[in-house]
Order: sequence, then structure tokens, then C-alpha cells
Amino acid sequence: MLTALGGGVGAAKFLEGLSNVIGNEQLNVIVNTGDDIKLGGLNISPDVDTIIYRLSGVVDRKKGWGLEGDTFNFLNSLKRFGLETWFNIGDQDIATHIYRTHLKSKGFSATQIASRIAKAFGLADNISVLPMTDHDVETWIQTNEGEMHFQEYLVKKKMKPEVCRVTVRDIDQASAAPGVVDSIENARAIIVCPSNPIISIGPILQVKGIRDALKKTKAQVIAISPLVGGVPLKGPADRLMRGLGLEVSSAQIARLYSEFLDTMVIDLEDAHENQAIVDLGLKTLVVDTVMSDKEKASILASSVLELI
Repeated sequence: MLTALGGGVGAAKFLEGLSNVIGNEQLNVIVNTGDDIKLGGLNISPDVDTIIYRLSGVVDRKKGWGLEGDTFNFLNSLKRFGLETWFNIGDQDIATHIYRTHLKSKGFSATQIASRIAKAFGLADNISVLPMTDHDVETWIQTNEGEMHFQEYLVKKKMKPEVCRVTVRDIDQASAAPGVVDSIENARAIIVCPSNPIISIGPILQVKGIRDALKKTKAQVIAISPLVGGVPLKGPADRLMRGLGLEVSSAQIARLYSEFLDTMVIDLEDAHENQAIVDLGLKTLVVDTVMSDKEKASILASSVLELI
């Protein structure tokens, strides 16, 4: 059994490549839910849905999220009521959010809901998508323009405000969802996907029980840096790291994970950071980490599997 931690487009791309090279081996994906938001009465879980859509082969590959061929008539219709429509929800995508909200109102947990959505989209039987916690948590960003939900910072404000602090609300009350700790303890290897270390991996590590399980597991733990040439290909990792006073580098990410990490995978453009990572007592793999298509994602996944 393999276990992966992640969230966002980078994780989804890598997991698609990984799913193509593991055969029938079980893959459990522990997914960030700090990005979750409630809008228009609907419960939305962007990272969970993006990973399910990608692994089911229905994602909009051009955008990296949402459903291929989706339309936005519903969103456009909302404008006549004067409601905010900055969060892009497609007409097909909204069905997922309605279904999630319906199940949640019936008392279903986030884990149960993710399982039902994955099954509805025909996700392979050997892949399980596990929300990091069944407790409702949200990532909020303190900026020079005030505090705002991460989705507002990312989508509405287009990552322009200066970041001062990142807070995951109610994370102190959150415990690992069913199956999460077992997936870490019983895996033959654990892969930290090329995800934002602050708002995708960070919230997962803050959930009670997860960091301790990673420190105690006998499985090899491998992390893939989301940075290429010192910058993210997508998303605000550099802005968030810089705003928190952190060096924007793969070596810095290795430091964030160092207490449980065995090997750090970095891009060829960041080979100059290799020694700094080795000095932390970690192994390294320097390869092309840019996943411009499914084939390159599979090649990267194969390279990671060779480490195990």
C-alpha cells in the first residue's frame, strides 16, 4: 500500500501519473480540507474534488480544476440577484457541491461523502480519497488588506495582497479522519505530493495525530518539491512563504518536513540546493519535476517509485 499527502493541481497531476504506474496496488490519498468553503449555502471542497476529477479522467485539463466541457450558465444567472460570483462554479460542478451539501445535512461525514463522490465518478477501486479530518476547518490569510478566507485571497483577490499570517480555524479541535493514521502507519511508502507546503500540506500536518504518525512510521517518506527554479509553477507558495518570513526554496520546504522526511525530490533547475538538503541528513533525487502532460507525470512517479 502506498499513501500520499496533498492538495491542489500539482498533487492531482502527480497522483494521476502515480496511478498509471502502480498497477493494482492500493493507493490512499490524504487530502487537505483547509481550502473548504461554504458559498451560497453549498459546502465546497476544492482539493478533494480536484483530485477525484483528475483521477477519474474528467478534469478540465486546461484549467487544472473543474470538469471538462463545463458551462457557467448558473453562475451568470446569479448575477441578476446581485450576488458575488467570484468563485467559479460550473454547471456540472455545482451538482457535486449540492450532493455534498445534501449528504452533510443528513449527517454523513466528510470521509463518507468523499467516498460516495469518488464512486459516482468511477474512481478506480484501488484508490481511496481520504479527507484529512471529518471536522470543519478553514484556512484564513491575514493580509495588509485584512483577514480573508484562502479562496478569497486566491480567487477574488488573485493573490495580490501581502501575506502576514496563515491560520487554520478550528484545527485544534480536528483529529485525523478514519483510516488516515492507519494509512500512514501501514504504508510501504509515503509520498508528500508537490503541493503548497503552507496551505496544502501545512494544514494536514496540523491535524492531531498525523505528524506524530509520520514521525513514527517505518515507511520511507519521500517529498516532491512544488518549486521549479525557486518558484511555483502554479499558486501562491512563494508569496505565502515569503510573507511568513521563510526562504523560498526547496531546501526550506525540506526543513519544514525534516523531522519525518527521508528523501527530497527537487527539479533539475534547483540542483544547486542539493547540498543544503543533504546537510539536513536527508537523501535527494534531482530530476525533471515539470508535469506538462500525463506521460511526464508518469515518468516522475516512476522515478519516485524507484526510490522505494
